[in-house]
Amino acid sequence: MPPRVRFAPSPTGYLHVGGARTALFNWLYARRYGGTFILRIEDTDIERSSTDMVTAIFNSMTWLGLNWDEGPMVGGPHAPYFQTERLDKYRAAAAALVSSGHAYRCFCKPDDLKAERAAAEAAGGTWNYDRRCFTRSNVDIAARVAAGEPNAIRFLVPEGVTTFDDLVRGPIAFDNANIEDFVIIRSDNIPTYHLSVVVDDVEMAITEVVRGDDHISNTPKQVLLYHAMRAPVPQFAHVPLILGPDKKRLSKRHGATSVGEYEAQGYLPEAMVNFLALLGWSPGGNDEVFTRDELIARFDLARISGGNAVFNPEKLDWFNQQHIMRLPADEVLRRIRPDLEAAGWWSDDLATTRIAWTRRVIDLLKPRAKKLSDIAPQMRPFLSDALVVDEAAVAKHLGDPVVRPLLKQFAAALRALEPYDAATLEATLRTVATDHGVKAGVLIHGTRVLVTGQGNSPGLFDVLELVGRDRVIRRLDS
Repeated sequence: MPPRVRFAPSPTGYLHVGGARTALFNWLYARRYGGTFILRIEDTDIERSSTDMVTAIFNSMTWLGLNWDEGPMVGGPHAPYFQTERLDKYRAAAAALVSSGHAYRCFCKPDDLKAERAAAEAAGGTWNYDRRCFTRSNVDIAARVAAGEPNAIRFLVPEGVTTFDDLVRGPIAFDNANIEDFVIIRSDNIPTYHLSVVVDDVEMAITEVVRGDDHISNTPKQVLLYHAMRAPVPQFAHVPLILGPDKKRLSKRHGATSVGEYEAQGYLPEAMVNFLALLGWSPGGNDEVFTRDELIARFDLARISGGNAVFNPEKLDWFNQQHIMRLPADEVLRRIRPDLEAAGWWSDDLATTRIAWTRRVIDLLKPRAKKLSDIAPQMRPFLSDALVVDEAAVAKHLGDPVVRPLLKQFAAALRALEPYDAATLEATLRTVATDHGVKAGVLIHGTRVLVTGQGNSPGLFDVLELVGRDRVIRRLDS
């Protein structure tokens, strides 16, 4: 049976790295085995959920290329895919559990229970609900409900041990004595996470639940609900947490953690997908750089590690650079066009009559770019005469009064230079240096500062060729 997996984010914040990695593992698994990837929005936390966050989640998943087969904007046989639009289903399921004797109504006031728990913990003990409402008579319950008294619905945890075979962690067992009768419908008539997620997974025929291992403690409660509903229990795969370089749980203090921030900073979705896939999963062998299709072909839940993964920003930069190098120049140009337009450097001929030149410039700059956003600023000397000047480089390489006259002579030699290409430019500069008894490096550094404004650049003679004869001469003469 082809797998049916789901990613079910809560729209109480942006899509962060941990959630994106979970979504990716589900997506890769579905694509690897010809299954179905479902997106479901768990928005029952009404006070904290927002439509802006829903949109941000959609945008981040779309940017990563994690297209969903069923879910919002796509539809499917189990719509709707927002939990706030499925409340009646959860309430009906809870009522059925009450009728079958697997759940009961609780009229205890939440604030009173919270105070009891706090007092027990302050005394150094633990507290579990004592089932005081389980013993209420049907007459008493009916009278309270008829009077409109607020009540929750609790699941009646049976005696025994709850087990499941985790695809990552192996067999896991929980003693039911340590699980209190948990609430499945709150007194405000809103379902809790445990009930809604199980009802949805049952109806949507989810075969594998791939999620973070911070959910392991939730799993026995959900397994009990599957059994009470007489529904098949999916297989669980709890993937390791992502830690920062300091081995603490990844958070804002480690830098950007939301997918949207990485997009804004100039990371490629191809690089982010490649990087995230290797956080806790091994493809086998020594290869690290993969296309999306290569990841799909190799992905298997069995190769997910049980140990926590470390998010290394330097490694992400390396992946990004590798994927930038793989991008054709035309695709780079398409992606950086908004940056060029914002700087006022775009003209349509860059993509038409001058496309061969543009490709050469981009290919020259790609090896020096860790992020896609690095490329447009590096194109300034090729597209604009308004250079950004490094004054320290000017002082270092143009301070010697001997250098300036030699640079003018080099400029003069360029006026009739044929062919005007990198090899001839280099030979000419070295001849000028030799004729005047100076090292070629003196002219190379001085020329670089005048032509680019900076003390560092790609290979100078390739730069001079691509900046063009007129601009180079004008800048040297300046």
